[in-house]
Amino acid sequence: MTDIAPSNAPEISVSELATAIKRTVEDAFGFVRLRGEVSGYRGASPSGHVYFRLKDQGAVIEAVIWKGVFGRLRFKPQEGLEVIATGRVTTFPGSSKYQIVVESLEPAGVGALMALLEERRKALTAEGLFDPARKRPLPYLPRVIGVVTSPTGAVIRDILHRLEDRFPRSVLVWPVRVQGEGSAAEVAAAIRGFNAIDADSDLPRPDVLIVARGGGSLEDLWGFNEEIVVRAAAESRIPLISAVGHETDTTLIDFAADRRAPTPTAAAEMAVPVRADLIVEIGDLGRRHAAGMLRLLDDRRLGLRAAIRALPDAEHLLEAARQRLDGATERLPNALRANAAAHRTRLVRASGRLAPGVLMLRVGRAQDGIETLSARARAALGRRVETRRQGFSSLSDRLARSLGVYATTQSHRIARDGERLNSLFARAPRAIDLILRRRGDRLEAAAKLLGALSYQGVLARGFALVRDGDGRTLRTAAAVSAGLALSIEFADGRVAARAEGDEPPRPPAPRSSPPRAEPKPARKAAGEGQGDLF
Repeated sequence: MTDIAPSNAPEISVSELATAIKRTVEDAFGFVRLRGEVSGYRGASPSGHVYFRLKDQGAVIEAVIWKGVFGRLRFKPQEGLEVIATGRVTTFPGSSKYQIVVESLEPAGVGALMALLEERRKALTAEGLFDPARKRPLPYLPRVIGVVTSPTGAVIRDILHRLEDRFPRSVLVWPVRVQGEGSAAEVAAAIRGFNAIDADSDLPRPDVLIVARGGGSLEDLWGFNEEIVVRAAAESRIPLISAVGHETDTTLIDFAADRRAPTPTAAAEMAVPVRADLIVEIGDLGRRHAAGMLRLLDDRRLGLRAAIRALPDAEHLLEAARQRLDGATERLPNALRANAAAHRTRLVRASGRLAPGVLMLRVGRAQDGIETLSARARAALGRRVETRRQGFSSLSDRLARSLGVYATTQSHRIARDGERLNSLFARAPRAIDLILRRRGDRLEAAAKLLGALSYQGVLARGFALVRDGDGRTLRTAAAVSAGLALSIEFADGRVAARAEGDEPPRPPAPRSSPPRAEPKPARKAAGEGQGDLF
């Protein structure tokens, strides 16, 4: 049998190798920016974490976004979208594969942004958020104007100067960030905050809102393409003017707003009219109104004079009425006497029909009718009671039979449950023993794994752990200086020592005669075999 050359290389477990590879990969690729196409994206898992793949023409890498990071991402991954992922590369020892843990995500270039913008525009259009029927007219002369913009930029100064030139109004400014992470949430919160102002609040409620920002690149204006901003603009009960970017810039908030202004200055012009023009127009209307009133009064005066000339004399108008009144006065006494005689005659005729005999006859007929109805009611009630009694008797018989069948069924069910309970009671000890054996095996395996991973197992094979006086581990001889207090830990305890300097080379120890003359096989050259991973 061939002799195996001795080696002092320590044996390592699979877990130790996986941990070393994981530490090496994370040290070498602790921060990377990776460009690729999203593949296999199916949304967040039940735990909230997101798993997908990034690929290009030649390779694929697994990617994971943890739940807390995914909630803060401004751009969400979409199937087929080319993105730039920033994160760290690590390994997953459970399946021996490497992956990137994504910490931030952004589209790869303007083309990807435009594709994402077009897809989002189509989705929001399908929901009806951009329907022209939703847009409302702007108030002609608002009392208060709300402005959502950055308080430090030139936009707010342009708006205030333009309002001052045209028609000074009260302005409420809600300061927000108009670029960068979190800007979309602040703009949406500002729009909803203006709408939440109550009429009874000390702060006046704006009659019109202006959301403004200066020009910039597509990435700079991207916050106004976010879905949260578009939905806030569409839900606003206050008419809203969008003034984002220059005339050639278009964002999704422009479609959801009631009016779009090419520039912030144009938004101020849309919000209020020109005061000087209004003064001139009001003066012209006042003069026209005064002239019209004078003409109307002259026409009414001429008409009144013509009507006065056409009216007859008052005496002529009252002659006919006076004659009719005199005639009626003469006929009134005779008419009263005739009316009284006619009523007296009708009373005499009615009293003749109310004789006692006639009344008694009618009362008798009514009593006979009541007795007949009473007899019919008693007979009908008796028949109804007998019918109900028979029905109750039938129901009682059916209930008794049903109770008997139910009692029999329940007794059989109780017997089956009792047999099942006895069977489970008989199987319970065996199941408990099986569970205890399995838990014991798991505990034993965990103990073995703990022993394999513990450094004390290395000490038991003859190695020692050297620390300085402060308890720091010493890994090289260069870290030890003369006179340094040392603590040497063996498998069975610790020993205190003190370093005295470099150790002189030892002479070779005498070797005993070998049992046989064959020379030993040559030791493997450096670099061959299994090296020290650490």
